[in-house]
Amino acid sequence: MKKVHLKVIVPLVLVALCLAYSCKKNLLDQTPPGQLTPSQVSNAAGVNGILIGAYSLLDGVGGIGGGSNASGSNWMFGSIAAGDAYKGSQPSDGGQDALPVGNFTANTSNSYVRDRYTLLFDGVARANDVLRTIPLAKDLVAADAKIITAEAKFLRGFYYLELRKMYGQVPYADETTTDYNLPNTAEIFPKIEADFKAAMADLPATQPQAGRANSWAAMAYLAKTYMFEHKYNDALDLFHQLISSGVTARGQKYALTPIFQQNFSPEASQKNSAESVFAAQNSVNDGSNGQNGNAGDDLNFPYGGPGGCCGWFNPSQSIGNSFKTDDNGLPLFDSFDVVGKDVSNGATPWTGNVDPRLDITVGRPNVPYLDWGNPAPGWIRDPTNGVFSPRKNVYSQSEKGSNSDNTPGVWNNVQLTSNNINLMRYADILLMAAEAEIEATVGGSPAAALADVNLVRARAANPAGWVYKNSTYAPGSSTYAVNGTPADKYKVSPYPAGAFADKTYARKAIRFERKLELAMEGMRFFDLQRWDGASTGLPNGSATGDGSMAAEINAFFAYDVRINSQLSGAKFTKGVNEYYFIPQSQIDLSKSLAGKAILVQNKGY
Repeated sequence: MKKVHLKVIVPLVLVALCLAYSCKKNLLDQTPPGQLTPSQVSNAAGVNGILIGAYSLLDGVGGIGGGSNASGSNWMFGSIAAGDAYKGSQPSDGGQDALPVGNFTANTSNSYVRDRYTLLFDGVARANDVLRTIPLAKDLVAADAKIITAEAKFLRGFYYLELRKMYGQVPYADETTTDYNLPNTAEIFPKIEADFKAAMADLPATQPQAGRANSWAAMAYLAKTYMFEHKYNDALDLFHQLISSGVTARGQKYALTPIFQQNFSPEASQKNSAESVFAAQNSVNDGSNGQNGNAGDDLNFPYGGPGGCCGWFNPSQSIGNSFKTDDNGLPLFDSFDVVGKDVSNGATPWTGNVDPRLDITVGRPNVPYLDWGNPAPGWIRDPTNGVFSPRKNVYSQSEKGSNSDNTPGVWNNVQLTSNNINLMRYADILLMAAEAEIEATVGGSPAAALADVNLVRARAANPAGWVYKNSTYAPGSSTYAVNGTPADKYKVSPYPAGAFADKTYARKAIRFERKLELAMEGMRFFDLQRWDGASTGLPNGSATGDGSMAAEINAFFAYDVRINSQLSGAKFTKGVNEYYFIPQSQIDLSKSLAGKAILVQNKGY
C-alpha cells in the first residue's frame, strides 16, 4: 500500500489510500515505500480507494493524529468536558494532556486538542482529493461519478462541522484550493450547508454498504447544522421529512429500536439498525489483526474488566443522579443533585425511582453488568473516580473473542470491539425535532414536540429492555429474561398532554431528555454550546453566548469535586471555553513569508 502527499492546512502531510473496498486500517499505518502519481489513482479503482480512505477516518483512527486522542466518539471533548464522565484511571496516567482538557486548564500545545484538529483536517484533505481526482478518471461512468462526488462533499461537510463545533472558525479549503496558507476569520457554516445540500440532492436513498452516506443522512446533517446556527424554521422542515419518510442506507424506515441496549451492541445483527442514521463502521476477527476494531475508545473499558484496559471514562456522580425520577416517573430537572442523596453512593444513597436507562448507561455496584455479573470494585482504578463504570459500547462476556479481538500484541492487548460508533441515531433526530418545534417561529407545534419526546421515553419504559437481577442476559437480543427482579425501582413515564404548552418548561424537558438519552455519547458539550448561543458567534472575534454553558459545567465541578478530587481547580470561563483553542503548532505553521501568523487564536487563549 502506497501513500500520497496531501495538505492539511499549511504543512504537507501523508495520507494513506485504500485502493479497494476491502482495504484494512492496518494498511494506513504502513511506512510509505513511495508516492503515488495522479495517473496511478486517476481511475475508478483509485477514486473509490481515496473515498474509502476518507470514510476510514470517521472513527478517529488512522492517518494524521488519529487514535484515542482523536476518537470519533468525542468521549473526551463531548462527554468528559461536559460532566458526563471523569477522566478516570489515576491522576498520573495521562494527566499532563488528558486531565487538563476536562478541567479547562490545557495549554495551546495540548496533544488531545491538536490531534483531533489534525485528524479532522486529514479527513477534509482526503475528501478534497476525491473531488480532484474524479475528473481525471476516464473509466468512471457519469452516474457513479455523481454519487462519489456527493459522498465526498458529505464527508467534507461532516469533518468541517466537527471542526466548527470544536474550534469555531477554521480555514476553509475545497478541491480548487492551491494556496493553503488560509485565514480563519470568516464564518464557514454556509460552506458546510452547501456541501450537505449538494450531497442531499445527488446521493441515492439507499447504498450498497450500510456505512455509506445516503441522501437522508445528508438531510439529517444539514438539519443539525441549522440547529447550531439556530435556524429552527429551516431545520424543522427537514425534520418533518426525516420523520415521515427517512430511511437508512439499507432502506429501513427510520425508527427507534425497541430495546435501548441494542444501539450499543457489537452484534452484527443489531448494528446498522433502523435507528442508525450514520455510524463509523468497526469490525474484528476479519483478518486485519484487530486494526479494524474500535481503537479510538480503547482506553474506556472498566479497569481490569471487559477489554482489559484502562478505566479512563468513568461516568460522573452527576450523570448518575440525573436519572432520578419523581413519583410520577418524570425527571428531577432542578433537584437531581442533592448532597447526601447520591445514586448508589454515600451513607444515605438515593432510594427513590430511577429511569431504567441509568443501568444501560453506567455500571453500578450490585447491578448486573451485561453477563459479567456485578461490576467488581477493582474496575474502578482509583477511589477518586466514584463508583460507576462505563457501560455503553462494552461487549458481553459471552462475546469475548467473537465481537472482541484477542490478537496478542495488538493495541497493547486491549480487547477492541466490533462496536460501531453512533455518529447520529434516530433518537437524536426526534429530540432535535422536538427542540425545533418549540423554537421555530413558523410552523412549530408543542404537541408534536411532546409526541417526539414521549416516543423516546416510551422506549425507555419498555420492560423488555430493563436490567434484571437473578436473570440471564442474551447478547443476541440485548435483553435480560424478564422473569427476574428489576435491578432498581424503575419508573419512567410520558409527559402528560399539554405539558409543553409552557415553552420554558418544554425547553427544559427536551434538553434534559437529550442529557439522559445521549449520555456518554460525546454530545453534551456541543449541545450546551449551541443552547448557550455561542455556536452562532465568531469565537476568534468576540461574540459569546448567554453563559448557560459556563453555569452548567461549573455547577458540575462544584458538586462532583467532593467525589473526584481531580476536578480541583477546574473552571469553565465564559466567553473562552465554549470552543477549544487553535493548536499553537498550526498557528506557527501559518506564518507567512513576512513572519506574521495568518491563523488567529480563539479569544482568551
